[in-house]
Amino acid sequence: MSHYFDENPNLEHNRKELSFRFSGLNYTFISDAGVFCKNNIDAGTEILLVQVVNDVVGKKVLDLGCGYGVVGVVIGKIFEADIDMIDINSRAIECSISNAQRNNVVANIYQSNGFEKVTSTYDTIILNPPIRAGKDVIYKLFEDSYKYLNQDGKLWIVIRKQHGALSAQKKLNEIFEEVKLVKKDLGYYVYCAYKHIKHT
Repeated sequence: MSHYFDENPNLEHNRKELSFRFSGLNYTFISDAGVFCKNNIDAGTEILLVQVVNDVVGKKVLDLGCGYGVVGVVIGKIFEADIDMIDINSRAIECSISNAQRNNVVANIYQSNGFEKVTSTYDTIILNPPIRAGKDVIYKLFEDSYKYLNQDGKLWIVIRKQHGALSAQKKLNEIFEEVKLVKKDLGYYVYCAYKHIKHT
């Protein structure tokens, strides 16, 4: 069964234009079939963004699994940061490039299966995990995120309790030096995991 974490460019297009108001700014996005979350701005994404924009993201940010680009575009609009946006799905990348342009955001947007083509390191990585891809895929994204974070860098994630929030927290605690449950809202849990490398 196909889902948005697949690379399937042969799906029939079904583009939609979505409006989004966030933190006093208006955005428009184009979504398409086979891209998360096609028909609306995902509630978990919005809950996650509320927490991230109230924090310091640093100079270099990765929108990991960017979908059609909501997180990367909003972060690029609000912060003076160098934004990378990646996704396994080529259609998601096409949408993200278009959406960055239509919202006047400059970002480096490219297709990558996880961190396969990533060469930078980051102060902040933001992830709404691809639940249907399974725990093995999601937990590898957690592990690889740690490797690609700078010292004192942060991984932000949002995950519903019914989709494994508590087990995700346990896994993050195995990888990161510090993990905080920052917000619970509408069944979504927002975690911030910190990479603290000890000075010698």
